[in-house]
Amino acid sequence: MFHSHIIGTGSAIPKRILSNKELESLINTSDEWIVRRTGIKTRHICSKDENESSTDLALQASLKAIEMAGISADKLDMIVMGTVTPDYQFPSTGCMVQNALKANKAAAFDVSAGCSGFLYALSMVDNAIRSGNCKTALVAGVERLSSIINWQDRSTCVLLADGAGAVVVNATEENRGILSTHIRSDGKYWDLLYSSYVYGKSYRPELLESIDMKPFYLKMEGNRLFKKAIRCLSLIAQEAMETNSICSEDISLVIPHQANIRIIEGLANNLNIPMEKVYINIQKYGNTSSASIPIALDEANREGRLKKGDYVLIVSFGAGLTWASSIFQWSI
Repeated sequence: MFHSHIIGTGSAIPKRILSNKELESLINTSDEWIVRRTGIKTRHICSKDENESSTDLALQASLKAIEMAGISADKLDMIVMGTVTPDYQFPSTGCMVQNALKANKAAAFDVSAGCSGFLYALSMVDNAIRSGNCKTALVAGVERLSSIINWQDRSTCVLLADGAGAVVVNATEENRGILSTHIRSDGKYWDLLYSSYVYGKSYRPELLESIDMKPFYLKMEGNRLFKKAIRCLSLIAQEAMETNSICSEDISLVIPHQANIRIIEGLANNLNIPMEKVYINIQKYGNTSSASIPIALDEANREGRLKKGDYVLIVSFGAGLTWASSIFQWSI
């Protein structure tokens, strides 16, 4: 039996920073309200003139992960991208990144699972490696949520942002690395978070005229989603720990999807894990959907928060509804 372990991480963030103070000039909100309700202080958004398409960001993050892994792109067998904001309806962002990397032998495709996209993609790669069908893979999450935001809806436009994160995963015969992955969905709750076609011209504030808007708007029913998120995140995190006979005290670091600070605090409380063991960067980046966990994982890695042998729990929740978790033993 092969096991998969992460051997490289990378991330890419757009240059343009949008602060809460700037949002005050666009909609009826305040810095104090945003921070208290979400934990977000700033977020990064893509600009048309900065080569910051979904492909560009995913490529930048992937190159950093490949460099850390110490491999060449032509060694990749698979490239799986989690995204709901690709540059094209088709071909996939995965194929666009494959072409840019010249990873000619890799199978490449996208996964659409909302904010759980990265973990869904990781689960697919982990299963491919365990079965012996793949040796080395690139897994990434990338989003340009600014392109589908309704900038007149203060309940969503203060939350969402852009970015990309990536990991290189490699096969090993040693019993280490990714211990298990767990994915779930429930389509009857689809209407709590979705995007729909906009008839007419999408609204774009003059302050944000550099954004490349898509003909879709994201819609969210926040109160019901909040309660569902904490419950589903807690259950699937517990499932991952029970599967591997690991208790909360064994976890060195939790890296949750960076959706809302109150959701993260509710999860930590349910798991009896102190907030000191929970990695948080939502204050800087906001909710970057499928990119949030790999961005946070890369930052935690480069900051020295992860030590070889540490048990790490990652957990996400997103549109679909989807939710997912994974526990791995850090091996870099």
